[in-house]
Amino acid sequence: MSDSLMISTDDGTFSGYLALPKTLPAPGIVVLQEIFGVNASMQAICDWLAREGYCAYCPDLFWRIEPGIEITDKTDAEMKRAFELYGLFDTQNGMTDIAASITALRKHPSCDGRVGTLGFCLGGNLAYLCAARTDTDASVSYYGVGIENLLDEVENITKPLMLHIAGKDEFVPPSAQKSVIKTFENNTLVTTCFYPDRDHAFARPMGTHYHEGDAKLAHKRTLGFLENALRA
Repeated sequence: MSDSLMISTDDGTFSGYLALPKTLPAPGIVVLQEIFGVNASMQAICDWLAREGYCAYCPDLFWRIEPGIEITDKTDAEMKRAFELYGLFDTQNGMTDIAASITALRKHPSCDGRVGTLGFCLGGNLAYLCAARTDTDASVSYYGVGIENLLDEVENITKPLMLHIAGKDEFVPPSAQKSVIKTFENNTLVTTCFYPDRDHAFARPMGTHYHEGDAKLAHKRTLGFLENALRA
C-alpha cells in the first residue's frame, strides 16, 4: 500500500513516497535517493521494504532545486541532468530535510517509533551522515560516494551502521575503499560488506552494472541487519 507524507520545514514543504506494510504499527525506514530523484527505482525499494514489514518513506531531497524529479540513467540527457542536480544539492539542507523526515515518520500512526535510514549512491553518503548526525536507530549505506572524506565524523556514530562497498566502483577508487574499510575494521557498531567484483549501483535493477546475485546477497544482509537493529 502506498501513500504520501508531507513534511513542513522553515524553508517550505516537501513530500515523498510512502509505502506501508500490511501489519501495523511497524518500524520505519527513511529511504535516501540516488541522483535521479524519487523515481521508480526508489519507489520499488520502498515497496520491497513494505513487503518485508517496514513503513518505508523516500523524501524528495531535490525539492529545493526542482520538486518531483523522477529521471533514470537510460539517456545521456537524463544522466547530464542527474549530475547537474548532484552538483546543486546542498548536503546541509539535505540533512535538515532527512532529520525532519525521520521525526515525521517516527510520529506517523503507522510507525512504532523506531526508524532507520537506508540510502544508495548519494543516499549512501547521506545514510552514513545520518549515523553520525541524526537520531536514526540504524543506517545502511549502499556504495556511498565520498564517505572517505567524512571519516572525521566516525566518533559521532552511536547506532549500528552497515556499509555495502563495491570493489570496482567507478566513483569510489580503491584507495578510498581501503581507507573506509580500515577505519571501521575494529568498530563494533559498523558492519562492512565488500563485493570485490562489483561496480557502482550493482543493486539497481535494470541498471548497467546490476548483478542479481550480489544484489540479493546485499539485500539479505540488509534485512538481517535491520531486523536486529529495529526489531530485537
